[in-house]
Amino acid sequence: MSSPQPVLASGRTAVITGAAKGIGEGTARKLADLGMNLCLFDRDHHALQTLCSELQTRTRVVPISGDVTCESDLTHLRDTAFETFGEIALLMNNAGIIDAAGPWSELATWRRQLEVNLLSMVRAQSLFVPHMLAQDGPGYIVNLGSKEGITTPPGNAAYSVAKAGVKVLTEQLAHDLREACGSRLSAHLLVPGYTWTPMNQAKKPEALEKPEEAWTCEELVTYFLARLDAGDFYIVCPDNAVTPEIDARRIEWAMYDMIDNRPALSRWHPEWAKRFAEFLRAEG
Repeated sequence: MSSPQPVLASGRTAVITGAAKGIGEGTARKLADLGMNLCLFDRDHHALQTLCSELQTRTRVVPISGDVTCESDLTHLRDTAFETFGEIALLMNNAGIIDAAGPWSELATWRRQLEVNLLSMVRAQSLFVPHMLAQDGPGYIVNLGSKEGITTPPGNAAYSVAKAGVKVLTEQLAHDLREACGSRLSAHLLVPGYTWTPMNQAKKPEALEKPEEAWTCEELVTYFLARLDAGDFYIVCPDNAVTPEIDARRIEWAMYDMIDNRPALSRWHPEWAKRFAEFLRAEG
């Protein structure tokens, strides 16, 4: 009996949104090393063309410029990918933005956050999943989450709401895919740690070098792809400052806010902050 066809393998095809920079770019480079075909999508036309010109010396690459909030752009991405390569092994919904928006910020800012960070993934899934279910080979769908969508720290409510939605969306997708096709097509939630991407660099002075606590995109992608091929659903990535154990304790504390009926976001509540610090220091 032959072994199952691998997903991340030479000659198979990956579609990545938000591919021109950061985690998307890093993933494209790693997959090119594996000999995978690439269909790369980004709204930054110049950066996308520059990357694809480089990668075309190593593998087959199709660049498509567009906006993940535009259904016709994503439809063009899907049609081009399937017409060019015949099948899709990996769909990576990676595009994202951060614009500060609090609980009573104006609706337009909220709409943009939700459209890019959450609803674009719903739109991509509705376009790609039926076609991926119809193909014979196995595949992965990876959605880019965030720790801000799990422990939901204060400071950017719209982003946290969107990323919390991505977590739930991807959990639902994983369940429904399992019911529809067993393990042939699976969903995965990528949750980066502190990674030195252009999005994070934009928050710092231009002259500042990568902080010691941040991972490079290469480190993040290496960890991510190893856990993806191992079959992990929750791919929660550490960094140079936050270990998997610290992540687990923070997630556990957030869960018990509801179980123990504590104040909302008690980790940052002045009457609970000391108790959280003690909890974090205690043995798990």
